[in-house]
Amino acid sequence: MDHLFKTVFALFFILRFISEGVPLPFLAHAVEPPRESRSLPADPPLSEPVFVEIAERMTPTVVNISTTSLHGGRDLPSLDPFSEDSFFKRFFGDSPSHLRQVQGQIGSGVIIDPNGYIVTNHHVIADAKEIRVILNDRRAFSAKVVGSDIKSDLAVVKIDARNLPSASWGDSSKLQVGEYVLAIGNPFGLMETVTLGIISAVGRANVGIADYEDFIQTDAPINPGNSGGALVNIRGELIGVNTAIFSEGGGSMGIGFAIPSNMAKPVMESLMKAGRVVRGWLGISIQEVTPELAKEFGLSKPKGVLVGDLLINGPADKAGLRRGDIILEADGEPVESVGQFRNLTASASVGSPLKLNIYREGRPQTIGVTVEENVGEAAREAPPQAEQRETSAPMDGIEVRDISPEALEERILNNSREGVVVEGVATGSGGEEAGLRQGDILVEVNRKPLKNVKEYETMISKMKKDQTVLLLVDRGGRTFFMAVRPS
Repeated sequence: MDHLFKTVFALFFILRFISEGVPLPFLAHAVEPPRESRSLPADPPLSEPVFVEIAERMTPTVVNISTTSLHGGRDLPSLDPFSEDSFFKRFFGDSPSHLRQVQGQIGSGVIIDPNGYIVTNHHVIADAKEIRVILNDRRAFSAKVVGSDIKSDLAVVKIDARNLPSASWGDSSKLQVGEYVLAIGNPFGLMETVTLGIISAVGRANVGIADYEDFIQTDAPINPGNSGGALVNIRGELIGVNTAIFSEGGGSMGIGFAIPSNMAKPVMESLMKAGRVVRGWLGISIQEVTPELAKEFGLSKPKGVLVGDLLINGPADKAGLRRGDIILEADGEPVESVGQFRNLTASASVGSPLKLNIYREGRPQTIGVTVEENVGEAAREAPPQAEQRETSAPMDGIEVRDISPEALEERILNNSREGVVVEGVATGSGGEEAGLRQGDILVEVNRKPLKNVKEYETMISKMKKDQTVLLLVDRGGRTFFMAVRPS
């Protein structure tokens, strides 16, 4: 009875405390969910140990690079190829129009080999008389240029040191928009600066920084001096070389660009092996497939790239590729843009076969092209098509004349085709809307060769006023297709 009385008494006080809203600490603790069952925050805090570990491991692989350019007593025009580029002005700020006797530049680099090889940007070491590298442990070395490539804005320098900490390359093709990255460098000369952000976009091209572009875009704060530094994933792998930012005031605005590792690594290896970059080449001029061109060539939607011109006896010509072919795939990879295809071709091994899936005259075909080395200028893309709006007859307002006998003879000697010369393009005409210029030579109309003005007039007289006309245009010795809509 005594035990029963105590139990009832205890329950009475517990119920009274609860009814009056008094918290019971021992009960609260008892009903608290186990620690492992709690949901984790959606975004890990910035002090997450993984970021600390990555920073500790990768910071020693990033170096400070300072350069000096020496000139005579007289003022000289700027030798910096990017000095007049508006994009780089946003990154580095305005520079004086003339160089002083001594000019300095500060950037970053990443150790990619324990024996002193360092990857950085071409624009960091361009025209440098002296290059000084400062390591994480404050040791300083003079560096020599192993090789530099302006087309990709990459360079490799070497210092006389051994057993250095080096970065491991990651696979940039596996990057996903939204994943965390760290940017490591020396912004404004402040060494060992680490910033955190995410991948904002991948495959950025036509930015205007380099000839070959496939940039990673990130919002990790990047500032002047970060050029050549490391972009690192959460596994501590080097997945990009920081290159530039978009900025209106010279500082970070959350739009930074890095050269992806899958582009930087082969360029680095080529520079280390040969002192230059060996790029693949097909000997073709290509252009984007606009909605108008897709319709004229019988595609259901714009895709692939259009062959506008071929070099006679070049790799593509010898393989049987033709002007007007649309390249849809290369070695099984879908072709999405001119820039992507140029990068893919450039990275192909010289002497290797490249399997192209093409669309020709309404039918799919496969052609194998043996890649050759690009000893000259890479295949250039044709001028972009201007946006067009629809209003009346396509070829109205375009004046043409026959090619002079002398010019025609020269064209024939140069294996160029016959055609008619554009004498004038009226303002607001379909030709102007499509981008036709005075001096252009019309070689084909709707895929039919054109010899003279008489043939031209016969062809256009048979056209409907609401018809889009497909022209093959020769401009400066290079041909490309143009769709002219009613104006």
